[in-house]
Amino acid sequence: MTDRRKKLCDLSGVSRRQALKIGARGLGLGMLGGLGPLPPLFGAASEALAATEGKILVVFEWFGGYDGLSTFVPYGDDALYQQRPNIGVRESDVIKVDEHFGFQRSMVGMHRMWDEGKLAVIHGAGYDQPSFSHFASSSYWHTGAPNSGEPYGWYGRTADALDPSGTSNYLVNIADAQTLSVRARDHVPVVFNDPNAFGRDLLSPQRAGIEQLGNGQAPRSDAHKFLLDVNQGAREASALVRQAWSNYNETRNPDLRLLDLDKVVALIENDFPARLYYVRLRNSLFDTHVNQESPHNRQVQYCSDAVWGFFEEMKRLGKEDEVAILVHSEFGRRVPENTGLGTDHGTANVSFVLGGGVTGGQYSTPPSLTELVHGDNLQHTTDFRRVYATLIEEFLGHKQSEDILGSKFQTLGMFT
Repeated sequence: MTDRRKKLCDLSGVSRRQALKIGARGLGLGMLGGLGPLPPLFGAASEALAATEGKILVVFEWFGGYDGLSTFVPYGDDALYQQRPNIGVRESDVIKVDEHFGFQRSMVGMHRMWDEGKLAVIHGAGYDQPSFSHFASSSYWHTGAPNSGEPYGWYGRTADALDPSGTSNYLVNIADAQTLSVRARDHVPVVFNDPNAFGRDLLSPQRAGIEQLGNGQAPRSDAHKFLLDVNQGAREASALVRQAWSNYNETRNPDLRLLDLDKVVALIENDFPARLYYVRLRNSLFDTHVNQESPHNRQVQYCSDAVWGFFEEMKRLGKEDEVAILVHSEFGRRVPENTGLGTDHGTANVSFVLGGGVTGGQYSTPPSLTELVHGDNLQHTTDFRRVYATLIEEFLGHKQSEDILGSKFQTLGMFT
């Protein structure tokens, strides 16, 4: 047991044995104000499993549909400026990576990771029969099963596949409410936004009965014992999360602006045994139908700085090779600018994978800016489930990604 984990348990009043026994199927905790559910943090796990170091995958979803053509800019293609005479990102505003592509100039943080060889760009990520709805397209990315009605998320299914017993694998969702991606059959994700604002998310008729659980009651049945146990687990889990956050506030670099990735850093620093984290961007400026340039450039700067700052923290913790981040959005934007100097909902997009031993560079074929489909849209060149398969097989080490994704998808050879 590390000194930090011992400190965490001691200060929260939870023994190490109790921490390892916190139930994974507990009563939900939620943010004060009635937001999303927050089940307990830990599944029942052996001490050996809890102490095992493993790869950690973080999904950072840039919700809102960021414009890939103004993020990783094909400045060397004249068709970009024919389609976007006013808002096309000019060569002078690009941090070049080769003679054709470069980052929008505000993305200094992610470009630093490119220079370190720790950033992979995946061109043309999308799917057949695209939806232009934020909510429908998000659900397709979240389930990894477009147009199927799949009830569980791809991330939740990954947790179930990595740990079918529901014990040693842990799933954390930093969000106002549970994201479909983390919904699982055997694992209950931790869902929280403010570590200091835990509260039970209950209907009024339920509250009196639930609050009595654990107040010296003797179990009257197996079901009652189960409720008592998981209620105690919920209380202990909330104490551990709050203490992890308190500990991190003593060590964090105040100059780094990490958005919600700071909660992930806090849990990793304090030896939480989570392997899968899902963070969905809040307060997004990416749905840029009108006057795109300024809000889009600010948002990619904030997000780029947050990703770079996160990995600076991983370097401080000595974990930069153990942790990887996937960045994606639910769709890209249409190729032509509209009359409002913005762009409308589109199809294929660039995605990014950073850290974790990734072999940096560009992957897959860039979509054509002239051979457009579905009304002035990019034809996807990479089924986004190839990216998922790559992370599942090459990074997380589960070689049968088809068990999770329903079909076999060729991996991208991104990790060595």
